[in-house]
Amino acid sequence: MGKKIEQKDTARVEAVLQLIRQQTPLTLKQEKFCNYGCVERILKAKGDNVKRAAKQLKACLSWRETIGIEHLIADEFSAEIADGLAYVAGHDDESRPVMIFQMKQDYQKLRSQKQFIRLLVFTMEVAISTMSKNVDQFVMLFDASFYRTASAFMNLFLAALKIVGEYYPGRLHKAFVIDPPSLFAYLWKGVKAFVDVSAMTMIVSSLDYEESLEFNDFTSYPRAASLRFDESTAKIGPCTSSRFAFTVSHHNFDSLKPWYLSFSDTSSSKVGPTSPSSVGPARISPLNARSFSFASPAARKTMFSTPLAQRVTGGDKKGTARTPRASFLQSPAMFFNRKSERGEKARESFKGYLKFYRRPYDEMIYRSKMRPPLGGLISIVSHTIRRRHVSLSQRY
Repeated sequence: MGKKIEQKDTARVEAVLQLIRQQTPLTLKQEKFCNYGCVERILKAKGDNVKRAAKQLKACLSWRETIGIEHLIADEFSAEIADGLAYVAGHDDESRPVMIFQMKQDYQKLRSQKQFIRLLVFTMEVAISTMSKNVDQFVMLFDASFYRTASAFMNLFLAALKIVGEYYPGRLHKAFVIDPPSLFAYLWKGVKAFVDVSAMTMIVSSLDYEESLEFNDFTSYPRAASLRFDESTAKIGPCTSSRFAFTVSHHNFDSLKPWYLSFSDTSSSKVGPTSPSSVGPARISPLNARSFSFASPAARKTMFSTPLAQRVTGGDKKGTARTPRASFLQSPAMFFNRKSERGEKARESFKGYLKFYRRPYDEMIYRSKMRPPLGGLISIVSHTIRRRHVSLSQRY
């Protein structure tokens, strides 16, 4: 029974290759790329449909020729490799290569979409070249902690998943999005139905692994630094301006937003009276109303209809100012802390790759994984080898 299934799969692979050869003759490099494993992965992705698989394989060959994959070398991405923006961090327990992508939001301003795609393809080709004989999948980690807006990261993330789904079918084992902006979960929920590899994509938070003992001191590494609030370096106490008062406190339950805004009257340039003695309590003027534009619609309605003195004293019996009720713009911690079955599964799946995420980047180790011609003309020679080399004039 097993031999019949194997013969049937082999017949499908041969049928796909025959359809490709009938249309255009394949070059030597294309013949090497269209091996049994490649065609089998495409067949599996297309539901064992020979015609659809042949069409996808032809499109893949055309795309590889257009982007010039055979000419991709490390010299083209010297700055990205030096900064560790995209690299192969190692291999997991099943010998699958693990790639880490940690672009900042300013990367898209300095580089075009085409340059990012070429960097993505180069990193995947390096990962594929490091695979052992019985391995045909890789893992991708996208560090989104440096992004301030969800839309900017979504554009980059969807472009990467599109390339992986269309031109590397069957290669992706898991893709993890780490610490994305707060709105990313809502945007991803709306577009994941149109992404082929959405089933292999998971969203995780590094805050869930703060108690991990392995690589626990990862905050000292430049690669792992993020835009999160740091209690050790923060200045505890009030900070007032002409518009509002800003206070940092340890008594807030949200570790990502340990602050609150007090609505005390700190401005000296308001329209109308500033003292409640003669006319009445001071209200928010058109000048300082812009300071509350980030609040939710319900909170803004309360701000503009209630006097300041009533809000400060009526919000709490002790007279302590309280933050308005959060709107739908919740922090990432509110999303990740939801106890759901999918969230628990994502956290358990990411435990095996946490060490790669927290491990500091080493350019020399990454370049050692590049096989020719991907390594390019630049090579890093260790200091010990350089010290051992002595010229003839120095020997005597």
